[in-house]
Formats: sequence, structure tokens, C-alpha cells
Amino acid sequence: MLRKTLSLVVLSLVLSTVSCKDSGSPKITEEDMKSVTAETPAVTPAEQNVEPVAETTPTPVPSDGKLPKIEFNKVEHDFGTIKDGDKVETEFMVKNIGDSDLIIVDAQGSCGCTVPNPPKEPIKPGKSAPIKVTFDSTGKVGQQSKTVTLTTNTAIGKENFTIKANVTAKK
Repeated sequence: MLRKTLSLVVLSLVLSTVSCKDSGSPKITEEDMKSVTAETPAVTPAEQNVEPVAETTPTPVPSDGKLPKIEFNKVEHDFGTIKDGDKVETEFMVKNIGDSDLIIVDAQGSCGCTVPNPPKEPIKPGKSAPIKVTFDSTGKVGQQSKTVTLTTNTAIGKENFTIKANVTAKK
């Protein structure tokens, strides 16, 4: 616990020094950091109870300057009331209304209970493709709202849509 606290203090000092211009606060030198890191053992993300940040894949951008643009048939789907343990599925249609192939590099649910299944192939201009989304309500009693984030080669680079459900307890 002391190691975590010391590590957090050092991290906050470093961040405050780096994030502020010249605020008059003392500067931490490289020597200071070496002595602190030598005395403080490294703390893994698991020890800090945080998940490691996933590395992102760079989004391909067309060389001709023409970009794809996404249009969804809906940006939200409400499953209504379902029971704890139900696995439900919906489909979002994605249409490319831009000028070049739409590439969905990655699709992530906001939690492990939400699993999107995007198309693997590029979507040609004017064409559409489905993205199936499965929601596992196990242990998710109450009103739920989950976001699916697509990493794409659009000008924005990130596109979102949402699923919702009211999950009731098993009887």
C-alpha cells in the first residue's frame, strides 16, 4: 500500500511538472526521477486494479484525399425489458455515403458483455453492411446502456452507437 501511495505521489508530481508551463513549482530533474524509481519498485496495472490501455492500430487514410463517411440506420437500439442471463442480438446497418472505401479497423463494446461483429471487408461507396451486436445480460440487473465504438478511416476516425436494456432479476 505504501508503494502504491508513493508511486501515485511521484506520478502526480511528474504530471503537475509536465502539464503546467512555468508555474513557479520546483522542477523535478532526471536525477530526482532516477533516485525515486530506483527506490520505488514498479507497480503493475494488476496491482493498481486498472486495466492496461490497449494499443490502437493507425487508421488507414486514402492517399487521394477522398474519405468515406458513415450513415447508420439507427444510432441506438433498446432491447426493452429482458431477464438476467438473456443473450440478445441486434443489427446496425452501416452505409458508406462517402467517396472511398470504408474500412472498419476495430469495433469495441464498452464492456465485455457487449460484443460487436463488424464486416471484415471494406464497404464500397454507396453500399451497406451489417454490424451484429450481442449483449449478454448475465449479472447486469437494472437499466443498462452500452456503447459500441468503431475505429474507422473516416474524417472523424471514431464512430459510436448505443444499445440499451432494462434487465430484471431471475425469479
